[in-house]
Amino acid sequence: MDKLLYYAVTLIESVLGVFGVRSFYDQPRYAVVEWLDRGVEIRAYERRVAVETDARGQGDGEAFGRLFRYITGANRAGDRIAMTAPVEAGGQRIAMTVPVEQGTGGTMRFFLPHAVAAAGAPEPTEPGVRLVEVPPERIAALRFSGRITPEARAGQERVLVEVLREAGRAPAAPPFFMGYDPPFALPFLRRNEVAVRLGA
Repeated sequence: MDKLLYYAVTLIESVLGVFGVRSFYDQPRYAVVEWLDRGVEIRAYERRVAVETDARGQGDGEAFGRLFRYITGANRAGDRIAMTAPVEAGGQRIAMTVPVEQGTGGTMRFFLPHAVAAAGAPEPTEPGVRLVEVPPERIAALRFSGRITPEARAGQERVLVEVLREAGRAPAAPPFFMGYDPPFALPFLRRNEVAVRLGA
């Protein structure tokens, strides 16, 4: 994709994201296999491919920058790769930006579009950036809207854990956050989720 066109499309997607329009973003595929109380969904996710780097926690702009550089050409093919959603943040809290995942070990991750993963994602050229394959898994998720504050996230995590406990489900790892909108999206239009990975 032409560099100017790539950045123009990214800008348009960001502007539309302010109003909760997220249909342009490639998202990991899943099926809802069960509904629990209070809107909790049990989802079966397909295999995904991501690029990740170690992060220092909330607002780690350097980690985000390394991953952003990968999708804008810092890879062996020099390819520009479309952005995806959701943001996933676990363990330490991070700033909400699309598309990022942060795992419990302080890892920040961008999921790659399906077409890029199927064709073979290009190797990163920057030190500390690596490709990973995320196997199929089951995740319990609770959707909510509004601003993402530590208090709001903690409250939703408590609800999720309580519903799972009442249903006799044991999380396999600590809760994490998935956000589907850029940080400047209107709060009442945001799609936010707290989630936990479930054991087999």
